[in-house]
Amino acid sequence: MDLSEFLDVFLEECFEGLEAMESGLLHLDEGTDLEEINTIFRAAHSIKGGSAAFGFDHISKFTHVMETLLDELRNGSRQVDKQIVDLLLASVDILREMVEGLKTEDTPDEARVAELKTALEAALEGSEPAVNTEQNVQADTATPEARTEAESARWQIRFIPCPDLYREGNDPLRIFEALAELGQLKVQTDTSNLPPLSELDPATCHLRWEATLEGMVAEEQIHEAFSWVEGDCELEIEQTDIAQENARKEAPAPVVETKSDPKPTPPPSVAKATPAAKPAKASANRESGSIRVSIEKVDLLINLVGELVITQSMLNQAGLNQAQGGGPTAEALLNGLAQLGRNTRELQENMLQLRMLPINVAFSRFPRLVRDLCGKMGKKVDLVLSGEQTEVDKTVLEKIGDPLVHLVRNSLDHGLEIPEVRAAAGKPEQGRLELSAQHESGNIVIRISDDGAGLNREKILQKAIENGLVNDKEELSEERIDNLIFQPGFSTADKVSDLSGRGVGMDVVKRNINDLGGTVSIHSREGEGSTVVIRLPLTLAILDGQLASIGQDTYILPLISIVESLQIRHENLSSVAGSAELYRFREEYIPIIRLNSLLGNDGGIDSLEDGLLVVVEAEGQLAGLFVDRLQGQQQVVIKSLETNFQQLEGVSGATILGDGRVALILDIPGLIHLFHKKFSEKTLHASLEEMRLKDAPIKTRNQPAALTAAS
Repeated sequence: MDLSEFLDVFLEECFEGLEAMESGLLHLDEGTDLEEINTIFRAAHSIKGGSAAFGFDHISKFTHVMETLLDELRNGSRQVDKQIVDLLLASVDILREMVEGLKTEDTPDEARVAELKTALEAALEGSEPAVNTEQNVQADTATPEARTEAESARWQIRFIPCPDLYREGNDPLRIFEALAELGQLKVQTDTSNLPPLSELDPATCHLRWEATLEGMVAEEQIHEAFSWVEGDCELEIEQTDIAQENARKEAPAPVVETKSDPKPTPPPSVAKATPAAKPAKASANRESGSIRVSIEKVDLLINLVGELVITQSMLNQAGLNQAQGGGPTAEALLNGLAQLGRNTRELQENMLQLRMLPINVAFSRFPRLVRDLCGKMGKKVDLVLSGEQTEVDKTVLEKIGDPLVHLVRNSLDHGLEIPEVRAAAGKPEQGRLELSAQHESGNIVIRISDDGAGLNREKILQKAIENGLVNDKEELSEERIDNLIFQPGFSTADKVSDLSGRGVGMDVVKRNINDLGGTVSIHSREGEGSTVVIRLPLTLAILDGQLASIGQDTYILPLISIVESLQIRHENLSSVAGSAELYRFREEYIPIIRLNSLLGNDGGIDSLEDGLLVVVEAEGQLAGLFVDRLQGQQQVVIKSLETNFQQLEGVSGATILGDGRVALILDIPGLIHLFHKKFSEKTLHASLEEMRLKDAPIKTRNQPAALTAAS
């Protein structure tokens, strides 16, 4: 049988099992929980069984040692302690590397694999009960007569599998082949539960087996042969000698079981039995409630639904034009188009849900990360996760992982203090780090909060002045000082460590979040802690946009970036010869960006008082986009401009409008950067400084830090 087609499913299940193992082991730090240990054991058991079925012996053998250690934890012969948890966590890491190697065809660190396997085996040897050791010694030093007597012993085995034995990939023949290698084996099959041929389901196991195994075999070896189905069967193992067996043969034959009693109670003479089998499923033919579909197929389907939305919009526009004459036909046309619009919108929303995953996929890595870093830094931190089931687009989820790691590491390294410092400040020795996610106004908002020392604004400002990021004479608000940490190369660390201090990280965080169409900001109170707020769109497939006209062209402005739209008043305009135009907005001056000039559009209104100003915010700064007029708001399907044409600065993508025209989706941060290139930073700063001195109450706090660099 060719198993290659199932390899991707196996790998995905392996990664799911590894996540379950890691999560369970981290919970064991909080106390022994038998259910958690069972969950970890089952995950390891599934990985071992699957890897053996595919012929990945290096994985199955390594996992087998882990499974043996976990079995001791769950049967109570070994107590859970930090050293065991640490060893198992390290084993999960190397096991994940081995599984990833199957996908990427990379070779894992063989020395590390051997080291951890040796450590696991050493832990097992050091924890064996004394009685087992004595039994092993006796077996090794037994006289020939004693060995002959032992060889005359027999094991009676009764095996009653669950009905889903075959569906779960298990084969009784393999079990009996493994038993046959241990000694002389005789097997009898009980077919009393077989239904009539017309009712027979070949995927359901109706058989039971009784076997006699003769030889010098330890009971653990027999259990090992049945380890593939442990927990999914009833297993009775009893040791007898030849005389007892002969007596049994002379006794009347046992009564054959009937269907009314499929699982009799084991006799009290049974030496040892596995845990009770799980109850049989209500229906042997019950179908799975989910299917696995590749993300490429989902993306293709979503793209086709996007095309359908565009077509529906075009039909709606054409229908409105045709229906202007009125009449029954026109009314029927409009009703049909309205129904099509509702169905299309519902279809689009449901299709987008296929790509939505709980953010817990990204959050799940942090309990381990926090635990490891706290151990390295000597800190005590209570990690609190909330809103883990908040759903977000898979693409967003994949790209937000690294920024979140940077922010969590920064909170642990820079924000939260060591226990002695916290105690001296009157705080609990254990710090608090909270990650939360929730939906707000059609976006997802992620917050990373800590109760640490907060940002040292004096130190940040001094570093910024030294690096030429701000002018030492400029008055900055607390908010702007805090957000200086997102500037490239900025760092206040006194020394470089493996955690921080190289000036790399926070600017990358901001750039990655901006690439997702989101924003990031930080709010801090010295001595009380900091909160980083990330605001992201729920999906990258569609966009809530504002349609704006410039001449004969239509552009899309992302609603998430718009602060306000207003009619320009002459008395609020300011301009200095040879520099940018400024507008007084809420007690501060902001630069006016003429989009027709910046984008090379020959059309458009020239007089500022005849158009509209759309105030936008990006990267902590405000700017006014001058447009002819606003048409309305609508959701648009995003098309990649880079894929279909080429990348353009200030443009993030394109869409097709209802009338068939192509409209560009503007990239607000990119437009502001493009504007800064046109007007040199020194000239623009001079204009703002002149306005500030001319009108003292007016502030310029929202201007970018880079504007002050040249002055």
